[in-house]
Amino acid sequence: MASIESRLSELGLEIPAVVAPVAAYVPAVVSGNLVFTAGQLPMVDGALAATGKVGSTVDPDHAKSLAATCALNALAAVESVIGSLDRVTRVVKVVGFVASAPDFTGQPGVINGASELLGEIFGDVGAHARSAVGVTVLPLDSPVEVELVVEFA
Repeated sequence: MASIESRLSELGLEIPAVVAPVAAYVPAVVSGNLVFTAGQLPMVDGALAATGKVGSTVDPDHAKSLAATCALNALAAVESVIGSLDRVTRVVKVVGFVASAPDFTGQPGVINGASELLGEIFGDVGAHARSAVGVTVLPLDSPVEVELVVEFA
């Protein structure tokens, strides 16, 4: 068993199947030694796990767990184009979008769900630059969306 697979197993996690695109794009592309993922929604078994605005109809703690789901979906997209997550040498950047109620300012805490998960999986390799952006609405009324840039060998 590969080391990332072992770590995922220790954490009780599985990389899901790649989420089918909901529009005209591909889940991930390779450029040089980088993988850029499309924005990933918190899809579970082909369905959106929640809808609504964080700080209104979606609790921030729930949104944080949804951001982790987005990160797992992004890792599935990465794996689909490089074959194995053991090839990841660095999580370079995480961009997270949070569909927010007008007075909600806790976007960084929500996107910590993705960041913390990547740290648990990859250790120091998972430390990354990040943006956490509040937006009015996301596709399919998703509360969160996460995209990754990773380096691989």
